[in-house]
Amino acid sequence: MGNKQTLSASDRINTLLDDASFVEVGAYVTARSTDFNLGDKDTPKDGVITGYGLIDEKLVYVYSQDASVLGGAIGEMHAKKIANIYNMAMKVGAPVIGLIDCAGLRLQEATDALTAFGRVYQKQSMASGVIPQITAIFGGCGGGTALIPTLTDFTFMTEENSRLFVNSPNALSGNYTEKLDTASASYLSENTSLVDFVCADDASLLGEVRTLVGMLPSNNEEDSDITCNDDLNRTIPNLDGLKGDAREVIRHIADNNIFVEIKKNYAKDMVLGFIRLDGTTVGVVANQVSDGGDKLTTSGAYIAADFVKFCDAFEIPVLTLVSVTGFAATVSNERTIADAAAKLTFAFADATVPKVTVIMGDAFGTAYSVMNSKAIGADMVYAWPTAKIGTMDAKAAVSIMYDEEIEKATDKNAKIKELVASYEELQSSALAAARRGYVDDIIEPDATRKRVIAAFEMLYTKREDRPYKKHGAV
Repeated sequence: MGNKQTLSASDRINTLLDDASFVEVGAYVTARSTDFNLGDKDTPKDGVITGYGLIDEKLVYVYSQDASVLGGAIGEMHAKKIANIYNMAMKVGAPVIGLIDCAGLRLQEATDALTAFGRVYQKQSMASGVIPQITAIFGGCGGGTALIPTLTDFTFMTEENSRLFVNSPNALSGNYTEKLDTASASYLSENTSLVDFVCADDASLLGEVRTLVGMLPSNNEEDSDITCNDDLNRTIPNLDGLKGDAREVIRHIADNNIFVEIKKNYAKDMVLGFIRLDGTTVGVVANQVSDGGDKLTTSGAYIAADFVKFCDAFEIPVLTLVSVTGFAATVSNERTIADAAAKLTFAFADATVPKVTVIMGDAFGTAYSVMNSKAIGADMVYAWPTAKIGTMDAKAAVSIMYDEEIEKATDKNAKIKELVASYEELQSSALAAARRGYVDDIIEPDATRKRVIAAFEMLYTKREDRPYKKHGAV
């Protein structure tokens, strides 16, 4: 355990919600089982506080586990209270926020507790794509409890006190906590896609949850729009100088420069998160050259695919910023990149929300195609004037296509330069792609914000018919 101050289960709810807005549900529920002397123990609220309240006047449902009651372990009635909150939230179309501090399965209740776990999983599965689900971990979240945050849309952890694991570090063969703490927020956020936000302490975490809730719609049938007080026609001088740093480009084009980024510590080649454009929430997917290079990785493709699917489920438009020249070429990446790229392709192609793409830098090969190109369904594609779009770098292409001609040339470097210039003009410039209809317009970088806003406004009433199917299988 760390030494940073932690809040009680009730204090977490009060800090999260608007003042005096919490209404408790199931306050008098206690454990039903009396086996193993449970009847002699006081189990107020059966270790979990459940109810509803407001975040910036938006209705949310919340449950907060109380580690002072049997370690916050989940038993039959504990789980029934959580399931009841899910039932209520789905009926009215409001997010569910789980505040986790749990010792896992309540062993004294055995199969009753095990069945209760399953019922919570089932409710979470039914709610997926219907209402946003957010989990914040303040203490332990191990064993079967680890599936609870994994079944939700966004997971928060604190730097020191949060623990998320199926098997604890000490249970792993050849490992122990001091050697490699596989349950810590730092390890999980850097090595897995499970964690979206890592915060310094309970209070800052709850503040970040409030910010995220403000960005999201309450359900899959509601928009998330607010009045915009930023200039819709604001130009951004020298934006092209940031083309390798998509994170900064996103901040500059966003309303009031506010960007809520998820999974910041994982997959450095990809940046994901939410901004507002003209007051409307937009999901952003971007290649991050300055941190992760210009090659698409398996990790980056997987998290981008999941993010696009979330946005599509909740009718959130998607903006894609592209600077990618291929797939990462490593042995470990080769094992999974085809599957990851296919899932990203499917996510973009299957999404029916408005989709706008801006090509900022180089966009080569299949890696470009899967980054929401016109070919897989982008509604509007823009390119900056210096963007290059093609099968590969022009110099590499001419070296393959004209190897004999180059070899015979008296001045090889001059010949290569001549051929590269010709190839770029005919095949890999933004203008060449625009002439073929693969790019809808070439825009000045400083006008990116206003052009993207205009595109999304035009696409606001988009409707797209698809062949009937139960769901895709990719």
